[in-house]
Amino acid sequence: MADIGGAVRRLNLGFFIRPAQEVGGPEPRVEPVLGYLVRRPEGILLFDTGLGAANERTEAHYRPHRRDLTEALAAAGVTPAEISLVVNCHLHFDHCGGNLLLPGRPIFAQAAELVAARTTGYTVPELVDFPGADYRPLDGEAEIWPGIWIIPTPGHTDGHQSLVIKHSDGTVVLAGQAHDFASQFASDHLALTAARQAVAAPLPTYQPWLERLTAFDPRRVMFAHDSSVWEP
Repeated sequence: MADIGGAVRRLNLGFFIRPAQEVGGPEPRVEPVLGYLVRRPEGILLFDTGLGAANERTEAHYRPHRRDLTEALAAAGVTPAEISLVVNCHLHFDHCGGNLLLPGRPIFAQAAELVAARTTGYTVPELVDFPGADYRPLDGEAEIWPGIWIIPTPGHTDGHQSLVIKHSDGTVVLAGQAHDFASQFASDHLALTAARQAVAAPLPTYQPWLERLTAFDPRRVMFAHDSSVWEP
C-alpha cells in the first residue's frame, strides 16, 4: 500500500477469525491484523508488530493466519535493523507478536498495560518478556519524537494507547483497537460533535479521551483490525 499522508505506511500482518459468540451474530468474522510504519527524520517507528505464536487453545479459538513481520517490512522496503523503536497499542498476542524480532529496540507501552500483560491469562508471556526486550513504560501522554504523541485510549484494555502523528498534509491518528471499526469511530465522533453543538439529550456516550484525540484535528484515523480509514 502507498504511504498514507506521506509518512505512514500500513502493513498487512495477516488475519484471524473472530468467533460468532464474540461478534454477537450468527457467523464468525475475518479481521485483518494491521501494523504501521512511521518514517521521520529521527528514524522509523513501528506501531504494532502482528500475530505471535499462542497456546493451543488460543490458536484453535482464533485460527490466525500470520504474515511474517520481516516479509511485511521487506514489502515496504525496510529491514528489521532499520526499525528505531516500537509502539504497541496494547500487548495482546495479535499486536506484539513481532516484538521479539526486534531485541534492543525501545518498546513504548503504558505502565498499566505492562502490569496487566505480566499477569496470568492476559497474553502470551514469551511475547512480552523476551531476551533483549527494552520497555519504556509510560504513565499517560508522551511526545516521544517531535510531533509524535502517544495518547492513552483505555477501553479495549486499561492500558490501551494510540499514536498521533503531526505531518505537513494533516495529522494522522493510529487508533489501534481504541475502536474496532472506522464506523464506530465515526459514530462516536458524531456524538461528540452533537454534544459540542448542545443538541438536546439523550445523546450517545463516548470515551472521554476522544476529546483529546480530536483536539489534534486529525485528517485520517486508522485502525488495527479495519482496513477502512476515517476522514472528516
